[in-house]
Amino acid sequence: MVVIMDGKAISQALRQDLKKRIMKLKRPPSLNIISVGTDPASALYSKNQVKASKEVGIEAHHYHFDKILNSELITLISNELKNEDAIILQLPLPDGMNTEKILNAIRPDQDVDGLHYTNVGRRILGHKDVFWPCTPMGCMEILDWYNIEIEGKHAVVVGRSNLVGKPLATMLEKRNATVTQCHSRSKPLSRYTLLADILISAIGRAKVITAEMVKRDAIVIDVGMNRDENGVLCGDVDFENVKDKCSYITPVPGGIGPLTVTELLANTVLASERKQAKN
Repeated sequence: MVVIMDGKAISQALRQDLKKRIMKLKRPPSLNIISVGTDPASALYSKNQVKASKEVGIEAHHYHFDKILNSELITLISNELKNEDAIILQLPLPDGMNTEKILNAIRPDQDVDGLHYTNVGRRILGHKDVFWPCTPMGCMEILDWYNIEIEGKHAVVVGRSNLVGKPLATMLEKRNATVTQCHSRSKPLSRYTLLADILISAIGRAKVITAEMVKRDAIVIDVGMNRDENGVLCGDVDFENVKDKCSYITPVPGGIGPLTVTELLANTVLASERKQAKN
């Protein structure tokens, strides 16, 4: 019988632990959220991040700009926010903005989304005191919560973004999984997904993973956040048709989404703990 993995319940338990850690600090952690443009998904993420922060005791500040110059945003990060615990830049930025340059204006010790080139490099080299992106952390958290063995398994990651696919493949490899990384041009995709003991899709296409593409008793993690032909929120996985073929599967919504926000809170608390320990 398939187990529907409950990311919401796990998030609630983890947030209780974060509240206890925050109570031990001299001051509340600070999270600064920066968004640019009119993307509705980005606006929703920012709203959820502020709400979740307040629930656990983090002081969250949202800086939203309809338009802003690269230089102005870098000045905000480098000067006005230089003493803050944590900064996250909502992606994607509007066309014409220099994402890489702006991300790297955030100090590595403030970079709670783990996208500064120093954090990326230190992860590859195996350093432990480094931030990982929040969505991959959520994927690993849910696997561990359900005591799913990773070592020795064949893990297939569909997606190769710097925010999810690439760091997730690295995390799985470090846990001694054999990792295959696919993308939109892996043809046919089913050639790889059918081999997966653990299948994680982060490709951003509604219901692209069908039942015919999933091995019997596979563990399926759905990172996608899409809208189907009726405008209903759904993942990359055709959940209703795939679930009876799996041993474990995450729903959308209620799976990885809540954990992504919780891991951001966890990284923020960790950043604050490290900073306050030095002072």
